[in-house]
Amino acid sequence: MSVAVVTGSAGLIGSEAVRHFAGLGLDVVGVDNDMRARFFGPEASTAWNVDRLSADLGRSYTHQDVDIRDRDALEAVFRKYGRDIAVVIHTAAQPSHDWAARDPYTDFDINAGGTLNVLQNVREHCADAPLIHCSTNKVYGDRPNSLPMVEEETRWEIARGHRYRAGITEDMSIDACLHSVFGASKVAADVMVQEYGRYFGLRTACFRGGTLTGPGHSATELHGFLAYVMRCAMERRTYRLIGHKGKQVRDAIHSHDVVAAFEAFFRAPRSGEVYNLGGGRHSNVSNLEAIALAERISGNAMTVEHVDTARAGDHIWWISSNARFEQHYPEWRLTYDVPLIMNEIHEANADRWLPAR
Repeated sequence: MSVAVVTGSAGLIGSEAVRHFAGLGLDVVGVDNDMRARFFGPEASTAWNVDRLSADLGRSYTHQDVDIRDRDALEAVFRKYGRDIAVVIHTAAQPSHDWAARDPYTDFDINAGGTLNVLQNVREHCADAPLIHCSTNKVYGDRPNSLPMVEEETRWEIARGHRYRAGITEDMSIDACLHSVFGASKVAADVMVQEYGRYFGLRTACFRGGTLTGPGHSATELHGFLAYVMRCAMERRTYRLIGHKGKQVRDAIHSHDVVAAFEAFFRAPRSGEVYNLGGGRHSNVSNLEAIALAERISGNAMTVEHVDTARAGDHIWWISSNARFEQHYPEWRLTYDVPLIMNEIHEANADRWLPAR
């Protein structure tokens, strides 16, 4: 028996990983206690995704309602499967800047402490299994905001000729900048994942994602950018456009492309690696551009409330360079861009977000 353990298995990336690795023939054990509903309220619950995974995958999927902060419960899962575990995909996290500032203890206990618990269990029970960690570009703090920016009609852009014009690489410093409480807890997790790779020799990788997106997102205002824009368009909600004139830019990568990168690492793992991973120049969008696209796809004019004050540490412009990962895994390619992503979000959520006729 070969087992994939996926933490945060009912979330966007976790559920995509569950389906993908089950499709490769692995038995998948999902660890998820629906903390997203506690973070963001009932509309953000991932319980619907657990039901879908269980129904679609049958015996290939075993769900464990376990909190990664609970060392005894987590250890019991790893002890049960032991060396049958072929890969661990760690996507469980508290993902919001705003929420972290309200409850720093819980944020740090989940993001940093929970990651340590996962790492130590891998070390003790399945040391040969690659560990794939969903980090974030927020480990760079507001450092990207020091880059030279040019204001265009619908977006901010980095100055032409700058060395990061094609995308930000992993050599950007994470020091001496504002991270937010969330960013700091993710830095702690990121560095610990690297350390278990370098110090203990585990085969680990931190994937510092840009905007991770797709139809499996339980979209809410504080997390799930493109899915939430589309949800507001479909449900005719007011969308709050916060700071930077709505021209802030994000690169967007579909969950399918993220998990394809995970598979590439699983098949040829390395130790202590760090990769930026995003849509890059192939797939990126500003808030204003995303709103216009959502209006076009949904056929609804959106109601937008402009908020002048930006969130602390919010990036003005972020486009990832995937060059390092592509150098190590040249067979991997992006397959989605923003219009494809948003059309798929619209189609996949018509039964949940369109008003009953």
